[in-house]
Amino acid sequence: MNAMRLDKWLWAARFFKTRTLASEAVETGKVKLGGEHVKPARNLRVGDKLLIDNGSDSWEVGVLGLSDKRGAAPVARLLYAETQASIARREQTAEERKLFREPGSTIKGRPTKRDRRQLSKAGDHS
Repeated sequence: MNAMRLDKWLWAARFFKTRTLASEAVETGKVKLGGEHVKPARNLRVGDKLLIDNGSDSWEVGVLGLSDKRGAAPVARLLYAETQASIARREQTAEERKLFREPGSTIKGRPTKRDRRQLSKAGDHS
């Protein structure tokens, strides 16, 4: 296999949970191939450089292998190599998240009554 669809590779490399999410990310410009916006069906080859933003993290990776099967995470990590700059940036972002957490960042969806009480309690200390 010399080339494969970009959205399928993103799914197999475990950057997105489904191919639909991977496809939507490519269409909305959150995934760039060589710094350019591309379509989900674009052929990906070994050696290509990708910029991937899945909402919570962003990666800059080089493609090392192609696979159309979604396997375990350790196997998926063999499909790409993250750049040192990308690793440093993600570690710094993670450290910043640890030091300063948004009061409502842990709440998913609409806050419950308990969540609202905790948010107002956190705001009263100012």
